[in-house]
This record gives sequence, structure tokens and C-alpha cells, in this order.
Amino acid sequence: MTEQQKQEPQEEKSQAQLDYEAGVEFLKNLEPAQAANAFHNALIAYEIEGNDIGAANASDKLGDICASRGDVAAAMSHYDRAYAICQKHTDRFSLFSIEKKKAKLMYDAKDYDQAIRLYDEVLDEYSALRNPQGSVDTLEILAEIYLAKGDTSKAADAYRTAASIHQNFRHSRHAEKLRAKAAEAEKG
Repeated sequence: MTEQQKQEPQEEKSQAQLDYEAGVEFLKNLEPAQAANAFHNALIAYEIEGNDIGAANASDKLGDICASRGDVAAAMSHYDRAYAICQKHTDRFSLFSIEKKKAKLMYDAKDYDQAIRLYDEVLDEYSALRNPQGSVDTLEILAEIYLAKGDTSKAADAYRTAASIHQNFRHSRHAEKLRAKAAEAEKG
């Protein structure tokens, strides 16, 4: 420790921060019920402090826990709360992270129409970010959703679009695999 570090007063952590950190530790130790309790306490304390960012982080973690338990309504509620705070602060990357979580939540809940709508937004964001790998991954998920819905032509289209992205980067082997999946999807 340097002389300057010894002289600087250590900033005390708020109760909200302590609760949040406890929640993170409970998650690491695979104790989701304890983690949920800690994140809930952190959320309340952050709200009392007026700490929007902390409240958004705690809500996001609570959404993750609810999603892992299959509690779609509660997870969506927590994600929506975090999303609203991130919108207020124009935190585009956090918004995108939450959008992906909400899309997966709807897919896992077999609400395919909602999942498609949300994954289309995710795909738009990956396109805007010029992220071809994210676009390909999202197109493959969309293809799986279309197959689950029985919409084989849209599944094939999604696979072909992903294949063309790979082909543009001279990933011929990956492109060929996706074209084969498209042909298989069209056969039904």
C-alpha cells in the first residue's frame, strides 16, 4: 500500500452495495433463494438512496433468478423495470443486454410470436453494431423458433440469410452447413 493510499479514507459501502455483493456471492455459491433475498434488499435500499443504476442492476439480477425458475411474469417485470431505468439513462448496451434476455425468456416460455418480435429487434441491433457473429447466432435462433412454430419457409430463409453472412466472410464450410439446414427445413 502506498503512502497516498494509506492517507485516503476508504469509502464505506452502502447497505445496498453490501446486499448486492452478498447476492452475487450467493449466486456464485448456487444459492438462488438467498441471492434473490439479497438482491431484493439491495433493490429497496438503492431506491431509498435514489441510486437508479444500482436499482437497475438489482432488478436485472432478480429477473435472471426468476427466469431461471421459469417465473416468466416476474422475470419480465424485473427486466422491464431495469429497462426503463436504462432508457432514462440512455444506456444502450445495457438496454441491448436486457432485450436479449427478454427474447430468450419468451423463447423458453414458448411464446414464439413475442420471441420472434424481440429477436428481430436484437437482430436489428446486431446489424447496427455491424456484428456479423451476433447476427448469425440470432438468425439461427430465429430459425429454431420458426421450426418450433412449424413455419419451415421462414426457418429456411433465416438459415439462408445466416449462410450468406458466412459466405461474405469466406466461411464456406459454415455457409454450406446452414444451406443444408435450410434445405432440410424446407423438406419439413
